[in-house]
Amino acid sequence: MNSSDLTGRPIVCLLLLTGSLFAQTSVYTQHNDIGRTGQNLTETILTPANVSGGNFGKLYSTNLDGRAFAQPLYVSSVSIGSVKHSVLYVATEHDSVYALDANANGAVLWKASLFDSAHGAAAGAIPDPEGDTGCGDIDGAEYGVTGTPVIDPTSGTLYVVSTTYEGTYPVQRLHALDIASGAEKFGGPATISASVAGSGNGSVNGVVSFDAKWDNQRPGLLLLNGTVYMAWGSHCDSGPWHGWVMGYSAASGALRQTFVFLTTPNGAASGVWMSGAGLAADDHGPNGTPRMFVPTGNGSFDSNADWGESVLNLNLSGGTPRVTDSFTPNTQASLTTGDIDLGSAGTLVLPDQPGPHPHLAVQLSKAGTMYHFNRPKPPGVRVWRVSVRALGHSGLFQREHLLLGRRLHDDAV
Repeated sequence: MNSSDLTGRPIVCLLLLTGSLFAQTSVYTQHNDIGRTGQNLTETILTPANVSGGNFGKLYSTNLDGRAFAQPLYVSSVSIGSVKHSVLYVATEHDSVYALDANANGAVLWKASLFDSAHGAAAGAIPDPEGDTGCGDIDGAEYGVTGTPVIDPTSGTLYVVSTTYEGTYPVQRLHALDIASGAEKFGGPATISASVAGSGNGSVNGVVSFDAKWDNQRPGLLLLNGTVYMAWGSHCDSGPWHGWVMGYSAASGALRQTFVFLTTPNGAASGVWMSGAGLAADDHGPNGTPRMFVPTGNGSFDSNADWGESVLNLNLSGGTPRVTDSFTPNTQASLTTGDIDLGSAGTLVLPDQPGPHPHLAVQLSKAGTMYHFNRPKPPGVRVWRVSVRALGHSGLFQREHLLLGRRLHDDAV
């Protein structure tokens, strides 16, 4: 199931009262980096001493036209109208993207409405009404931008996915916005569509197709080696939905789809939602190849093509998605029956650690279980090592062997 809380409409900035924002570190992606660590190793102003009631607090608030489900992003020193600004980028469920001046009380530098014709929408388009799904998962009456965008600082581009209602059905698009103006770039936007061979839920003539109504673009976007990756879960587990992962690239000068992966081509569900966390990745695969870690929720599982309640290691080399390794607990069936998603949180790729297992990852589940992974390193070795810790029970530590069609080894890390 996909359910999360929303912030209110005003966006509130809590910042050091005496510091200039021009020196602050830019935040281009959800939780700061592709490992989703949230760390800022270049912080020079904030300290435990000055983050106190007398020196730190609310500077201002800016009213928005909808709820902000996505994490705001920040870029220092953006040239807008020949003037340098420190800019906060905020996307709303009303299909708007705001550029706010972080040094001028949140003044609006520009605003892009993603349901207008300049951003690819048909005449009469509106944000998708929440009642369209009969769900109520987003308590704001409409679906617009839900997943956190990502910014490419090299090209000055903000990538964001919108949902609009046009005619009688929703449409989802990937936009490439100029961070200085909000204008579309690379011939964008690209209307999102995909199909995969399979007999899964909602298939027609042996093909499963992406459905803009039922597939919910909840996770934060990932930018890796010039490709923007996006993922989808569901609205209240309703409709013929699946877990999709797609990649688009503007390397040719225009946005084009380069990557499609479906978690249940022959089954149902197995959404990638992660409570809004961003897709995580590293470059520690065989021979330094990039790979993405994708946790899934309730759904079908067969250890071959359907991957409910699993964490997948997707090899990203060559543009063809391949599950090179995976982890599925032996409680998979009961997790799905009980709506206790393994993938209710995003995977955290930890910074390199000392000791014999330097490359670790962490996955939290709705059951309150923390899984520690020793990410595979040697080429050709298809083994993850995992320790399992149940949260909320003092001192409890357990190990378990896992079912995958191949056996994973347990290891305390």
